[in-house]
Amino acid sequence: MDGQTITAAPVLILLGPPGAGKGTQARMLEDTFGLVQLSTGDLLRAAVAQGTEAGKQAKAVMEAGGLVSDEIVIAILRDRLAEPDCAKGVILDGFPRTTVQAEALDRLLAESNQQIDAAISLEVDDAAMVTRISGRYTCGNCGEGYHDSFKQPAMAGVCDKCGGTEMKRRADDKAETVASRLEAYHAQTAPLIGYYEEKGALTRIDAMGAIDKIAADLGAIVEDATAR
Repeated sequence: MDGQTITAAPVLILLGPPGAGKGTQARMLEDTFGLVQLSTGDLLRAAVAQGTEAGKQAKAVMEAGGLVSDEIVIAILRDRLAEPDCAKGVILDGFPRTTVQAEALDRLLAESNQQIDAAISLEVDDAAMVTRISGRYTCGNCGEGYHDSFKQPAMAGVCDKCGGTEMKRRADDKAETVASRLEAYHAQTAPLIGYYEEKGALTRIDAMGAIDKIAADLGAIVEDATAR
């Protein structure tokens, strides 16, 4: 690419455990700033469906029951970043997960004179997160969401929205499961947080507050990255 800068679009990484609100905040950033959320799972599925060269390699590995290599993921990400809708910037969700992947991502971005503008860590209180997630349930009829502590229907067991009486809980929302997932997240992500902190690219945001406050904090980071 002859060292030519393709775009000054911001490249952000969103870090946070299950239930921290990454999906909600990423969608809000997409709507507000025109950024594109890139999740590893979606990228792999799209590449396989489109039959790209990297997609064919990924399909062969997945059909054989293997794990898609970092090299293949980077190749798929390289193709995706070159598409026009990424011109305003991207939010990476689910990649990188390790410092090895972070280093590979740095090399990929360097090909177009880019770098990570901000790695944003959505910070949570583990005990509060267990309560937040394990208390969730939904109406089996219309999908309206409820919570044991924060949002119960006016009449116990009866949906306010549709009057349905079948309530459902996700199997992986059990307190023990949530606590285990949080522990695994911290163990996996701690080195990554250290990696970006050392580079001066890490920003921590309190993800236990109001959604609008978190969105405002994220928006300020995006505006700062765009202005550079």
